[in-house]
Amino acid sequence: MRSFFFVLALLATVSAVSIDVNDKDSICEAASYVANGELNYYEGLKYGGTVGMFASPNYWWNAGEAFGGLLDYFTFCDSGNKSLEKLIFNGMYHQAGDQYNYIPSNQSLTEGNDDQGVWGMAIIAAVERNFTDPEHSWLSMAQAIYNTMNSRWDTKHCGGGLRWQIFTWNSGYNYKNSISNGCLFHISARLARYLKNDTYAKTAEKVWDWMEELFFHEDDGELVIYDGAPIEENCTDHTTLKWSYTYGIFMSGAAYMYNYTEEAIWKQRVEEIWQVASSFFFDDNKIMQETQCWNNGDPKCNNDQRSFRSLFSRSIQLTSVLVPDMYDEMRPYVEASAEGAAKSCSGGSDGVTCGQNWSTGKWDEVYGLGEQQCALEVMMALLARDVDPPYTSKNGGTSKSQPNAGIDSQDNINENELKITGKDKAGAGVLTAIVLAIILGGAVWMLF
Repeated sequence: MRSFFFVLALLATVSAVSIDVNDKDSICEAASYVANGELNYYEGLKYGGTVGMFASPNYWWNAGEAFGGLLDYFTFCDSGNKSLEKLIFNGMYHQAGDQYNYIPSNQSLTEGNDDQGVWGMAIIAAVERNFTDPEHSWLSMAQAIYNTMNSRWDTKHCGGGLRWQIFTWNSGYNYKNSISNGCLFHISARLARYLKNDTYAKTAEKVWDWMEELFFHEDDGELVIYDGAPIEENCTDHTTLKWSYTYGIFMSGAAYMYNYTEEAIWKQRVEEIWQVASSFFFDDNKIMQETQCWNNGDPKCNNDQRSFRSLFSRSIQLTSVLVPDMYDEMRPYVEASAEGAAKSCSGGSDGVTCGQNWSTGKWDEVYGLGEQQCALEVMMALLARDVDPPYTSKNGGTSKSQPNAGIDSQDNINENELKITGKDKAGAGVLTAIVLAIILGGAVWMLF
């Protein structure tokens, strides 16, 4: 396996990423090129750049996605790499915010519940993988994320659920969506399993039941997860779009619940979601695609949508471990997708830049952080059984618990308590403009 930090010196001799899906060394070597390409977009190594952030047009939540995948790469392939460990540690910890709940003040103009939730999935992964604990433990920060998200559960509109946005001034505050609620469900299920604590399991059940009432729909016997609905009309005017990461987050959350409770209903739910996901988000050759924006083989996905398969792939990896009966069913889809992704990683001036369409057998001339993220995570899904299953506090986990973390935070905001003045808005706008100018003005380059 080639070390992560020496890949650049070898790029001149590489024209494409090759992979043997049954050989760990080959998988990790391929992944090292992809991960290195991902750091092409990292701002934390640049003069004047922000630690933990990636270049525009990528948002803060995209950084949470990226660190979750890099953490998997470190765990599965390169755990002795101290420089990579430091990069991941600094990036994730720097974005925690003053209250250590992943509501940093410089994101107040854009952060939604789903954004915080995506970071939460990366942080709970650090807990389950025994990644180096900071002073404020990863577990306490995951609990703070859970506590602040759960405190926003809104029973005044649609009988419950999380809104898309946290702050009233952000567009979409009147919209309740599946991904935000899926993040709370998923994080609750993982905390329940890790801590063997039914309080978190009850929250997961609450979210599932509410989703089942309003956003899960049976269509010809298949489970459809709607994107969301505005609070007007009691959340009945649904947006019917289907996204891979939404299906993945609910599927893997249900897998955590099954692994924790051993209740057959949760396994049934995993199987039902996979039945739909495997038919909708893969082509006839079992190669993964973001079908909703695929446009008959001519992808028209926006910057966010181009990264969704990264979380979907990670969810498949987790599900195949937590529900062992699913492994053989999922494996052919992972293998075909990883092989397709590797073939797409044959573009750019380095010859190993990854593309969006994995079904063409070559680079499609689309590139960006999302393309690198998705390719990396589907490769990591090949290694689901090559490392220990996610730890629990009773079985190898060492991160320290703080159940009340975040409860007294000023970021536990609801609609009635929130006040913001024109001056505050103006100040926040100036800060955001300055940060954006720094990001846009920085050249993209690599340290290694």
